[in-house]
Amino acid sequence: MLVAAQCVMVLTLLLMISGKTPLYTTAIVGSAISTLVAGFPITGGKEVVSLMSLVNGGLNPVIADMTGILMFIGVMQTSGFMDVIIRNIVRLGNKLGGGAGVATAGGIAAGVIGMLTGFTQPAITAVITGTASTKLGVDPNRSAGIHGHAGILGNYGGFTHPTQVAVIAVTNIGFGLINVIGTLVSLCVFACALFRLKRIQRKDGISISKEEIEKISKEFEINDSGISVWRAFLPFMMLFAGFILGYPVFIVGIASAIFTILLSILSFQKGENDMLEGVSKIATPLVATIGFLFMSGVIKQIGLAAVIGEIFTPMLTHAPLQSMLLVSALAGLVTQSNAASVAITIPFLQAALALGTATPLSLAVMAAGGSAMLQYYLTGGPVAALATVIPVIPNSELKAANKFQRPNMLFGLAVLFALSFVFSIF
Repeated sequence: MLVAAQCVMVLTLLLMISGKTPLYTTAIVGSAISTLVAGFPITGGKEVVSLMSLVNGGLNPVIADMTGILMFIGVMQTSGFMDVIIRNIVRLGNKLGGGAGVATAGGIAAGVIGMLTGFTQPAITAVITGTASTKLGVDPNRSAGIHGHAGILGNYGGFTHPTQVAVIAVTNIGFGLINVIGTLVSLCVFACALFRLKRIQRKDGISISKEEIEKISKEFEINDSGISVWRAFLPFMMLFAGFILGYPVFIVGIASAIFTILLSILSFQKGENDMLEGVSKIATPLVATIGFLFMSGVIKQIGLAAVIGEIFTPMLTHAPLQSMLLVSALAGLVTQSNAASVAITIPFLQAALALGTATPLSLAVMAAGGSAMLQYYLTGGPVAALATVIPVIPNSELKAANKFQRPNMLFGLAVLFALSFVFSIF
């Protein structure tokens, strides 16, 4: 019975990888069928493994963490603090790197929005920063490519992407350090892109008049909100301080939201409504989290994780982190989707956790990072990311933009590979 259930689950995972069927529905239905084929009852007592207990296992505490974060984001957006932060990121980019800095800052700003809202859409900032960067001498394809990296930051540094949430829940590490590490590694991708672009511009001898630079710069100087930079950043500093200190994320998120209300002109009544409005964004990650964790529990109970562990024991014993990174990266490359890659990543992650040859945090960093880096490698994103940027940056072309992206992604992967050895030492 277990072998038959494992076959059903393998078929389910293959369907998820193929992208030919609805991702979350396939995970839930396939897992339910596998459970029943394995002979587990639909319901049972507290100590009995049943379909109901496995579904309930999907109700992970990470859902509460997501709720706290989104309540904070809801207030940050309506108070105007988020707009001030994004505008200042772009201004900083302009001061540090001219056109190349504007393009990089535009991509980072879009990534920050994606981190916090679960919706990474680089075209939102590229409409402004893409055109501005090309006026400052940046090649349209390279500007589009840099903006397209926003998805990496949004996925790997964020709080609501289904794969990120599933990895955090399976390893039971909670939000916090993995988000900080994910953000820093993602910024390495942008740093590589900025360095390469500046070097290319110097080689090509591109120069822009001082008048043109000042004209473009003024577009980012306007701030009608009256909100100072320090006031806009304070709630974020409080949020990340809570992460680093290891406080409950749900409480930290709500406390940061209340702090934002106190710093803004919002009334507490309006602020609470905005907090609840922020939670409305939880729909997709909520379904994905419950579905993927249900699938994860089934994979473990039917013995599929143990089978994978037996097959890959030599790899996972001697190089667990490097193996996890390789599997995750290949999953992202093959599926071209960070969400679909979970069908490959999660079973392997479970097998690695069972052996106990690496810490849960280090495995989570590798599991979430590899697919986040290489999901856009082949096409820049088949339905999102780069494909949405091209139409808003005149004279840009997807194939050329993606070609510029690839070395940056490989650099990010190399940073993760080096980090895997750092984790191994410490």
